[in-house]
Amino acid sequence: MRALRILLVVVVVLGGLFVLADRLAVNFAEGEVADKLKANEGLATTPDVSIKGFPFLTQVVGGSLDDVEVGIKDYEAATGTSGQTIRIDDLAADMKGVEFSGDYSSATASSATGTASITYAELLKTAKSEPTQVMQGVTANVVGLSDGGNGKIKVAVEATVLGTKLPQPVYVLSTVTVEGDTVRVHADSLPSFGGVQAAESEVRSITDFEQKIDDLPGGIQLDKVQAGTNGVDISVKGSNVRLAG
Repeated sequence: MRALRILLVVVVVLGGLFVLADRLAVNFAEGEVADKLKANEGLATTPDVSIKGFPFLTQVVGGSLDDVEVGIKDYEAATGTSGQTIRIDDLAADMKGVEFSGDYSSATASSATGTASITYAELLKTAKSEPTQVMQGVTANVVGLSDGGNGKIKVAVEATVLGTKLPQPVYVLSTVTVEGDTVRVHADSLPSFGGVQAAESEVRSITDFEQKIDDLPGGIQLDKVQAGTNGVDISVKGSNVRLAG
């Protein structure tokens, strides 16, 4: 019995040491991948990297990680216009099947899915904020975006008719979609300005707008978009996504 108790103690101690070593190793790996991702993407802050699954060391031996979660608080995405970016908030991606080199200098996920958001204030920068003529004597511009309910964006349009600014903005509900790397906002119906109805093409030049979002981390792509409470909620996906290297 004494020998059995000693054996059990040894097993428990060794098991505890293995768990400790495993957790130290995974913490080191998370830090290495986070640093590489920050350098590769030119991030202002270090992203959060969480390697899931236990034990980690057996995954290392196989050269592949089952599940890695990456979080980037703020990401300045390219817009396709030189020098201009758009801020993506709370980008969170779940990477599956991550193959990596021994020194973590390269790491690639076979697939990735995730979420992110763009505030209405950030998206508003894309719309025409300067008054633009929609017909003789009528100018208009978008002055606000907000949640319109049921997945719609409420677009506030300010108008001036024959030199007099209308006392209240005109509101239209718009549908937001994604096509490739571009988010599009399209008015469901056209407003009139003080009872004056302009040509559709001229009105849509104000109410409808789009924003290209390019060069997301690791090559992930836009998948779906929907209007939310505080901004546009985005789903992203990708394959052969680079975390490092």
